[in-house]
Amino acid sequence: MALLEVRNLSVSFETASGDLFYAVRGIDISVDVGEVLAIVGESGSCKSVAMLAVMGLLPPVAIVKADVMRFDGRDLLTLSPRQRRDLSGREMAMIFQEPVASLNPCFTVGFQIEETLRKHTDLDAAARHQRAIELLQAVGIPEPERRLGSFPHQMSGGQCQRVMIAIATACTPRLLIADEPTTALDVTVQKQVLDLLLRLQAENGMALVLITHDMGVVAETADRVIVQYAGRKMEDTDVVSLFSAPESPYTRALLSALPENAGSGRLPTVSDFAPPAEAMK
Repeated sequence: MALLEVRNLSVSFETASGDLFYAVRGIDISVDVGEVLAIVGESGSCKSVAMLAVMGLLPPVAIVKADVMRFDGRDLLTLSPRQRRDLSGREMAMIFQEPVASLNPCFTVGFQIEETLRKHTDLDAAARHQRAIELLQAVGIPEPERRLGSFPHQMSGGQCQRVMIAIATACTPRLLIADEPTTALDVTVQKQVLDLLLRLQAENGMALVLITHDMGVVAETADRVIVQYAGRKMEDTDVVSLFSAPESPYTRALLSALPENAGSGRLPTVSDFAPPAEAMK
């Protein structure tokens, strides 16, 4: 049985004219225990929206429907808001795309790490403080005890990303969703963050979902890949097959746009490979 199973997920929003805008259209997602799944596609393909719907973090104006949305045998569609909050952060966790914006500027990083521990564990204050130090040390932040008193603006983008990873992994979740975890980081820090995520995934036996548009990250980290375009799933395959024999025209368009595949002529655009507009309605 898959740890996470989602069938026919759709997410829509009501527009000012009263019409519905469909951001996600009938997507199926499954993640096994210990698996690394990459969800790839260009910006605006609603990769993040789909996973935010799974986490229950979309605003109330979002209309989320699915035939099945099950985590570890539990029906997420029938859980109460309180039950979803208890689940999120403890068994399912998410690293958000913009770490500096996601961290609260008014509180120290130590307070924000310990807040998760207060919510989801029975640790006393001293134990929470020690656990926070251990988490910062695990994600590679030097002088972790001193850094607990730092505010987000006093840390670099890479350090804030590591703090977000520490918060997300504080309770050793069974499913970790990383939304563009290497965005806006330099190449060296990108490598460090990816290695850190994979190490934590291997040590804790977590299922890991990487949301990215970086095909290099996909090739290096993923076991299986879902390719998404305009809210639809274009392809679902193992990582070797994706690069050696892509089935979807859109996947071929993504791969042909990689710098190493660029020729002397015009690079193909999405319009060269995308399905006709009628098929997207």
